[in-house]
Amino acid sequence: QVQLGESGGGLVQAGGSLRLSCAASERTRNSYTIGWFRQAPGQQREFVAAISWSNTNINYADSVKGRFTISCDNAKNTVYLQMNSLEPVDTAVYYCAARPLASGRYAYWGRGTQVTVSS
Repeated sequence: QVQLGESGGGLVQAGGSLRLSCAASERTRNSYTIGWFRQAPGQQREFVAAISWSNTNINYADSVKGRFTISCDNAKNTVYLQMNSLEPVDTAVYYCAARPLASGRYAYWGRGTQVTVSS
């Protein structure tokens, strides 16, 4: 069973920073890509960033390029999302998810962590 747990959300002023963490069960190593998604109230869930455990495949949504950085710590089975220059439009529940390497679908999801950016 793949398990994911997010942490690090909170309330921050515009221009501030937060670092989200996604603790993944060890079986995701070498077999899954880990992605971050977010969902704002009344909106559809959207892709934010994704990374392979080998750090060779990293992708970002255009809306966060240059502000957010995704990384992984293999020793801790943890994927991070460093968010800088936060804006009120970044307010959302942030989820991490795992996608099997041979699949185009994210099959496992965490429960999410709330990020609120005040103006």
